[in-house]
Amino acid sequence: MTAGTPDAPLWEPSPERIEAAAVTRFQSWAASRFGAPADGGYAALHRWSVDELDTFWQAVAEWFDIRFSTPYESVIGDRTMPGATWFPGATLNYAEHALRTAEDPARADTPALLYVDETHTQVPISWSDLRRQVGALAAELRALGITPGDRVSGYLPNIPQAVVAFLATAAVGGVWTSCAPDFGARSVLDRFQQIEPVVLFTVDGYRYGGKEHDRTETVAELRRELPTLRAVVHIPLLGTDAPEGALAWAALTSADTEPVFEQVPFDHPLWVLYSSGTTGLPKAIVQSQGGILLEHFKQLGLHCDLGPEDRFFWYTSTGWMMWNFLVSGLLTGTTVVLYDGSPGYPDVSAQWRIAEQTGATLYGTSAAYVMACRKAGIHPGRDFDLSRVQCVATTGSPLPPDGFRWLHDEVADDLWIASVSGGTDVCSCFAGAVPTLPVHIGELQAPCLGTDLQSWDPSGKPLTGEVGELVVTNPLPSMPIRFWNDPDGSRYHDSYFDMYPGVWRHGDWITITDRGSVIIHGRSDSTLNRQGVRMGSADIYEAVERLPEIRESLVIGIEEPDGGYWMPLFVHLAEGATLDDDLRAAIKATIRENLSPRHVPDEVIEVPAIPHTLTGKRIEVPVKRLLQGTELAKAVNPGSVDNLDLLHFYAELAANRRR
Repeated sequence: MTAGTPDAPLWEPSPERIEAAAVTRFQSWAASRFGAPADGGYAALHRWSVDELDTFWQAVAEWFDIRFSTPYESVIGDRTMPGATWFPGATLNYAEHALRTAEDPARADTPALLYVDETHTQVPISWSDLRRQVGALAAELRALGITPGDRVSGYLPNIPQAVVAFLATAAVGGVWTSCAPDFGARSVLDRFQQIEPVVLFTVDGYRYGGKEHDRTETVAELRRELPTLRAVVHIPLLGTDAPEGALAWAALTSADTEPVFEQVPFDHPLWVLYSSGTTGLPKAIVQSQGGILLEHFKQLGLHCDLGPEDRFFWYTSTGWMMWNFLVSGLLTGTTVVLYDGSPGYPDVSAQWRIAEQTGATLYGTSAAYVMACRKAGIHPGRDFDLSRVQCVATTGSPLPPDGFRWLHDEVADDLWIASVSGGTDVCSCFAGAVPTLPVHIGELQAPCLGTDLQSWDPSGKPLTGEVGELVVTNPLPSMPIRFWNDPDGSRYHDSYFDMYPGVWRHGDWITITDRGSVIIHGRSDSTLNRQGVRMGSADIYEAVERLPEIRESLVIGIEEPDGGYWMPLFVHLAEGATLDDDLRAAIKATIRENLSPRHVPDEVIEVPAIPHTLTGKRIEVPVKRLLQGTELAKAVNPGSVDNLDLLHFYAELAANRRR
């Protein structure tokens, strides 16, 4: 259904779809079993899930048949944040649940993974073969002396071997961590040196954009600079022999070995993820086996509505939390699609082609890719058979209203569009997909179950219909159990709990609407606060990047020593465009008319490109620091940026302004 008024939904699920959704069945079951509200739909279920937090998570554990090898004493031991404890006394294993479908004779030979590279050739890996490889590798890890708590690292692209290595690590109780091979040595070492891995899985190189990229010298440097390594495992993606002293992947995964799953405490570390680390060393975020297991079952099984008949494709790399989230699709018996390559090779339609070829039912991508497709004028619904795609989900940045309209118009008018928002910090979503709710343009459908998401003013007063800080007032199982090398917990505390004691402040500006949906306005640490009126940078980008001449933009607000406020807008132009007086006027008119006359930029400045983190997010805070006069070496961690040379422009601009 097309929106006729601002309040009309862009899409509404049919009664049949609502009835068939897992969250509907869960609500009915939880009503009879745990006293959840039988009526009132998702809003009533959500209210119950945050009011009766213990009962809700107990229900999730039972609904998804969590295998506790020893029982839990309570659902929540201590609910203080930070430091909440979940399911004390319980033991379990994440990998055991991820491979459970292989135990079903009817499913054992169906694909657990579908691997696709830039040739768009599909390679299926069955549930039984995945389980066998994990069993073989886990046995070899134990033979190497790997014990629970040891760190195992991967310098790997999004290939099946990465999934096998992660699951084998989890099976033995090791702690997994990974970086993509397009990360340079310094970026990897900034991450891995913090956690001191004992095993490194690595490729000899990778393919991207139709080219081969050799990584043998980088791997040699990693081996030299990681003295804790006891073993290096070589995966010959480009066909080279294993270097001296490295073990061959094939030799470690050829046996037919039944996996043994180490039963570990609920809060035993599963993996370490990393913040972007643009202004210092990346935070090494530790999440638990049990916490991720429950959170991802809830998120994938209820919010994403994934099950055994689905195929789950999300464009990601192993250096982004969405890879970990994607692999957890195995928990719900879903076939996971792994794509290794450029998102736009051989052309901008590449991801849609993969969705068609793999029969993806849930296809996840970035908001930036959707907007690039819109600007390129492609027609996925016309040019590809996307009839199996039930949902297109986006993350990485807020999906602008034009992105919603484009997906609706150019993919399918009966398309569930799920813009979601969460963070590496919880490896999940705070708000986003709900299969039983309507979709409104520019809005996330609702806060997620078990998540008491609120918008607060600076004094801690909840807001509705107004912009405020994104806070979560109760604990989530996948919140970090700690940061690595943060013995007193001070870095963890200061990252989320410094503004509102005992309440998680995420660092985003949001609005919670009267109907319970959520609008994300961008990071609150890069807010544009002009004449007392705050605006998120995401709102500026959405307006400016509607103009066909603008490929990408970056806006910064600088508080000046004399009390003034300088707000430049940097623009990366589309091919063939020129930043002349007419385009400058059009940019300023767009912001004035669509957003706010107070937030018209003081200057519009052309740049060769916009700098990003290694996971593709625009770098705002380091640029702001550069423009305030901070030296480049102190303003940014060079290993966190996709193109450090771009930042010299801003440093020189700041120097010229001071002259």
